[in-house]
Amino acid sequence: MITKRIIPCLDVKDGRVVKGVNFKSLGDVASPIELAEYYSRSGADELVFYDITASFEGRKLFTDVLCETAKRVFIPLTVGGGINSVEDFDRVLKCGADKVSVNSGAIRNPSLVSEAAKLYGDQCVVLSADVKRVDGVFRVFSKGGRENTGMEAIEWIKRCVGNGAGEVVLNSIDTDGVKNGFDLEMLDKVCNAVNVPVIASGGAGGIEDFITLFKTLPKVDAGLAASIFHFGEVKIETLKQEMKNNNIPVRI
Repeated sequence: MITKRIIPCLDVKDGRVVKGVNFKSLGDVASPIELAEYYSRSGADELVFYDITASFEGRKLFTDVLCETAKRVFIPLTVGGGINSVEDFDRVLKCGADKVSVNSGAIRNPSLVSEAAKLYGDQCVVLSADVKRVDGVFRVFSKGGRENTGMEAIEWIKRCVGNGAGEVVLNSIDTDGVKNGFDLEMLDKVCNAVNVPVIASGGAGGIEDFITLFKTLPKVDAGLAASIFHFGEVKIETLKQEMKNNNIPVRI
């Protein structure tokens, strides 16, 4: 059985890791390089780096922080933010990323996913979908959750996977930073719509939320979280041991 992955997420703004609630009210946390090293030592299976204001500010993703981090950590690194072209994919991969996450860039240019998948392989292309309920419908948001695209989320995700996205990070804006658990309803619909790995993001408040996630939705491949790891509320080693105790396959 494939082991479930635990993935800390580093939201980076102005060279620092930040965290907010519902994609708003961002507060300073730490140096991304130091935090990445800590997680690599602590048993994280992968790391996700988001330059969270790159798309909104219309600039390219940071590279200095990424290059330095890639030198120091030896677990897979997914990087996103301001990815608008295959040239951006190339630049980020040359800085040391293993996978590239695309959101707003794919919304602006739907062919970006297929172009990147042909060049670098499906396994390299990660669709990051920021999704929120609007009048009872799952809608895709762009620019760091600031802009409602009006697109229905499940169909958009299916389309991108059909074009070559090899993995989906589902960010529920409704549950982000609230710490009341992952968005199981939204995740269930996505897992049943695609046949690639789905990563749950948004809502983890404690170890039990991960146990509930993997027990309730065994199709989910990984759990991603930020603040509970950043502020030491949950230790990755402890979380993984508890998963093992609950017969959830995990790399210890």
